[in-house]
Amino acid sequence: MQADDRTPFDDVETFENRTPFDASVPFTRAEARAAGVSAKALMGDRYQRLFFDLYVAAAVVVTPLVRAKAALKVCPAGSQVSHFTAAELWGAVVPYQPLTHLSSPQPGVRSERRGMHSHRLSAYSRAVRFRGIRVSSPEQTFIDLACVLPLVDLVVLGDSLVKANRTTVHRLVEAVGAWRGWGSRPALRAVGYVRKGVDSPMETRLRMLMVLAGLPEPVVNHIQYDAMGGWARRFDLSYPDLLLVIEYDGRQHAENDKQWDHDIDRREGLDVDGWRLIVIRSKGIYVEPHRTLERISDAMRAQGSRDVPRRFRGEWRAHFPGRAV
Repeated sequence: MQADDRTPFDDVETFENRTPFDASVPFTRAEARAAGVSAKALMGDRYQRLFFDLYVAAAVVVTPLVRAKAALKVCPAGSQVSHFTAAELWGAVVPYQPLTHLSSPQPGVRSERRGMHSHRLSAYSRAVRFRGIRVSSPEQTFIDLACVLPLVDLVVLGDSLVKANRTTVHRLVEAVGAWRGWGSRPALRAVGYVRKGVDSPMETRLRMLMVLAGLPEPVVNHIQYDAMGGWARRFDLSYPDLLLVIEYDGRQHAENDKQWDHDIDRREGLDVDGWRLIVIRSKGIYVEPHRTLERISDAMRAQGSRDVPRRFRGEWRAHFPGRAV
């Protein structure tokens, strides 16, 4: 067709021989063409590109799930969402990673497109059906990321999977113990530190700082009962025998007056009952971890502990070197 022969309809969707088409779910250029969507229309403001040759309606909010569904359309049969993307779908905490991660079986051509990262799928890898797609199980996700994440981040992942009710400590331990593939050693070590009832990633980091320095591991989520046997208080980290509480305090507490007032009342109540409270802020983990360890160990000695090491173990330095927030 010559330029002068163009009609007003060449840049819009046509309706002849149109196949059923739902633009709210990811689709390929070929599927759009079969539905009568012209290439020019596909490049317009009604659609958005997710990856090469993969699109969705512009009104759709692009989430990890949407990207995962799109990526699976161009992967070999038997592929599954894995690694960082699986962790996001499970509601777990991992370092930010912009790529969509999938694992594909061998033999087969693994898709390598900009924005996607494809891994080789182990024959022993476990997947489950989640929101209509194949996703590495929570336990498999933990094992897969053991090859990638450092120890503390891996424990954060495990704690957050348990908190999100996607798995249990027991199921994680069983899965890691049965695994014989890559990542078995770091996974085995990290799973030994995963605990139930951890409220936040920073609480995990604070606990790991203490443990890697050689301090006795504090009790997670200890509940104090009143004289009538009723629930009185819950402590994030504590040494009940020493009447010592170690608590991470995020900045948002100070910015919320109601929460701040509640915390002050709670801390005054601890003083009355003879407990000692050590409050740690983000600076104490990221900038001054050594000072944090000294504060905690000094408080333990003051509370009568005989289990405080004279010197801290050096392993904590590799994970908490001290840096600007």
